[in-house]
Amino acid sequence: MRGLFDYEYQLESINEHQPPLQKLEKVIDWELFREPIEEAFRIEAKGPGGRPPFDRLMMFKIIILQRYYNLSDEQTEFQIKDRLSFMQFLGLQIGDKVPDEKTLWHFKEQLKEKKLSKALFDLFAQTLIGNGIVAREGSIVDASFVNVPRQRNSREDNAAIKQGNIPESFEGNPSKLSQKDCDARWMTKNRERHFGYKNHVNADAATKLITKFTTSSASVHDSQRLEVLIDRSDKRLFADSAYASNKIENHLWLKNCKSFVHEKGYRGRPLTFDQEQRNTLKSKVRSKVEHVFGFMTNSMHNGLDLKAIGKERIDSLVGLLNLTYNLFRYEQLVRLQKVKVM
Repeated sequence: MRGLFDYEYQLESINEHQPPLQKLEKVIDWELFREPIEEAFRIEAKGPGGRPPFDRLMMFKIIILQRYYNLSDEQTEFQIKDRLSFMQFLGLQIGDKVPDEKTLWHFKEQLKEKKLSKALFDLFAQTLIGNGIVAREGSIVDASFVNVPRQRNSREDNAAIKQGNIPESFEGNPSKLSQKDCDARWMTKNRERHFGYKNHVNADAATKLITKFTTSSASVHDSQRLEVLIDRSDKRLFADSAYASNKIENHLWLKNCKSFVHEKGYRGRPLTFDQEQRNTLKSKVRSKVEHVFGFMTNSMHNGLDLKAIGKERIDSLVGLLNLTYNLFRYEQLVRLQKVKVM
């Protein structure tokens, strides 16, 4: 007959393989997030009765787990019940009640309505900066597509959506409207079609930690979000030639931020040898941002492919995605002894 010691031995065996969540648990002080979460969810008691809510910090950790493994709500519920490493990360024991998929969905909707994802991302980013983890000596700006489920609409409906309107066929059918994404847009890059949004980030050149982010539809040019991402705290900017313009150079000058934006060649006026050499040197720093999106795609199980509808939900999920990346990147920096535990 198996008992408690068998359970503990199994956990020890699992932890010998150093699962990602257990590595994270060693360095992250999750209590940092408790106060803002509890404050945002605080409501007056409505009297006795009703099932007590799950611990909200545990719910937050579930969402981080979900973003790292890019799981649906249904799969998240099942995997927590099925995997001992997930239960250990959440402080659960066999037989404990696990939030079901509807509870997870509702919690994420509340995060969205309270705009808590961005607040929690900013809290962790400012904590990193305040502890000297991020020195802000160099910044890299870039964007990546966030793909969402593709829509099947008529030409008339697509034309209305492109104009920023809700098609008449949607307005008269609330059920249909709830399944349609009127904020996402199509974009073609390198002959590849994308439908959805963009995750625009400002990453620290030294640590590859994300310090700021914003989102847009996929059709928005990368450079149109730079002014949101760069302020006076940024000292040097590295970016590819998509950001090369007089407007951006003026913005950088006003923010006292030195430009290391790639120079751009034009028809009939190609880059000189010296310009190409300068771009090569800049690329050694700028290319580090590809590691950020590479981690999201590979380690986070195609984390930039989201199963959600509407910009508000995407804003919230992208905030959680970027926060999850920062948590794991910080753990990696600690493990490689490049920074100390805060």
